[in-house]
Amino acid sequence: MEMLKGALVDRCEQIKAFHQREERYQGLQLEYEHSMGLKEEILGAFETVKLETGLQPQSYEDVSLNRRKLFCIEFHDEYDREGGRFFSSMLHHLGIDKCAV
Repeated sequence: MEMLKGALVDRCEQIKAFHQREERYQGLQLEYEHSMGLKEEILGAFETVKLETGLQPQSYEDVSLNRRKLFCIEFHDEYDREGGRFFSSMLHHLGIDKCAV
């Protein structure tokens, strides 16, 4: 993607973040256009945050209904609610300032 010098990138358009939470479950879906650069950035942030936090959430890749790529991160049986800290750090590393849902 070519940008004008000094132009800001709207990360929320490049990568849409969706958060779900139930009793002992938290999940974060990152939806993005198929791009190796975006995929590498997301995977790099994921590995960095795992090292920073010492947490090992489940993750998988999928395709959304509108044919965009999904990277999903999930915490199951989360008694200590550490997933929120993980997700906040993940969004910070990706430059995303809000979730779509």
